[in-house]
Amino acid sequence: MSPDVSFFIEVVVGGLLSGVMYALVAIGFVLIYKTSGVLNFAQGAMVLFAALTFVSLVERGLLVPAAFAATLAVMALVGLAVERAVLRPLVNQPPITLFMATLGVAYVIEGAAQLAWGTQVHALDLGIDDTPLEFGGVLVSRFDLVAAAIAGVLVAVLTLFFHTTRTGLAFRAVADDPLAALGIGLRLPRIWSAVWIASGVVALVAGLLWGARLGVQFSLSLVVLKALPVLVLGGFDSIAGAIVAGLIVGAAEKLAEVYLGPVIGGGIEGWFAYVAALALLLVRPAGLFGRRSVERA
Repeated sequence: MSPDVSFFIEVVVGGLLSGVMYALVAIGFVLIYKTSGVLNFAQGAMVLFAALTFVSLVERGLLVPAAFAATLAVMALVGLAVERAVLRPLVNQPPITLFMATLGVAYVIEGAAQLAWGTQVHALDLGIDDTPLEFGGVLVSRFDLVAAAIAGVLVAVLTLFFHTTRTGLAFRAVADDPLAALGIGLRLPRIWSAVWIASGVVALVAGLLWGARLGVQFSLSLVVLKALPVLVLGGFDSIAGAIVAGLIVGAAEKLAEVYLGPVIGGGIEGWFAYVAALALLLVRPAGLFGRRSVERA
């Protein structure tokens, strides 16, 4: 294999693995949006809060398994509290009202994290060696491979949950048609609570992986901005779309940075995905996998 081909493959694989991390954050958005139509801008703050809680508990002497279990319980309670205290009283309000509510929740969660754990930056070591592995002359990050595997396991667990459990099947029914689900006796508040808890769990996994990569600091909440182009491309109501779009965004921005950056200037990786998302919005507002809204006159 020629060096140019090997380098191209390395760039593509690195981008795909980064895209898995983007998709992991986007899945938290999709879970909420599918059932309630709420764009949960607090997802980034939940990612930060989860990572900060875990690393703070470990630094205070708690063993890693115990810290993970405690943080898991905390994030489930955070998700449940947000749904009960903020979103449930605002049911049937305009989408902009719900969006602004989640924006306010984001600042409340960040403030609570600061009060509880302080503002210092923490290093998060998950024990994953980041030395590159070589496959046929192509170097791949070991950490990225492990992170992709963890994300794959999480997606598989969510898929099994939604297809084999009563709560999961109820979730799918609510996502497909909330009024019909209500008509057959499904309790929507219970489903919404379960989904917000699941969103908190997803935030924990994303927080640990992103915190290990970037360090646990308050700018970690801005990882939510990386998920927005993924949501636009994949569709706000499609988990499969979030995964595929995450891979597309990750690979595209890496290729753009490497091959277009020297021509039009550096920093293209930071905004290329937004340009692609904007272009898609002009021709397919629902995204590649999102359902188009149908209005009958």
